[in-house]
Amino acid sequence: MFSPSQADVRRFLCGVHAKTQSGAPMEAIETLASLWIAEHPEYHADLSDADAAVARNYDETPGQTNPFLHLSMHLSISEQCSIDQPRGIRQAVELLTARLDSLHDAHHAAMDCLGEMLWESQRAGRPPDGDAYIACVQRRATRD
Repeated sequence: MFSPSQADVRRFLCGVHAKTQSGAPMEAIETLASLWIAEHPEYHADLSDADAAVARNYDETPGQTNPFLHLSMHLSISEQCSIDQPRGIRQAVELLTARLDSLHDAHHAAMDCLGEMLWESQRAGRPPDGDAYIACVQRRATRD
């Protein structure tokens, strides 16, 4: 199982941003990350300095989104959809995308569900509940 450290993730995303700026060739996962980075120009300054990114503590800046966590969640949801794991996530995100007319907005709604599932798992000391996660995304896709 691949378990990168916080520093690894931050260096990866900063490296992708640098490759995008320079036009350097990228691996498939880097290309996917670059697409999500392009959707978030407000994060480009954070991505431009890998050493500062590794050193920064986003917990100390309330009200500011951690760009590395946010982009990592985009990548996680993209990967989940590509392999349909947990089973049903692909269809739920596709339905949500159609309802919102935006894959990006659908990801943001799914992120709320993913974060809720992870928080509940940690709070209760139980494994993440994939069924609850799917149900949350499906509810968002079907509510009026």
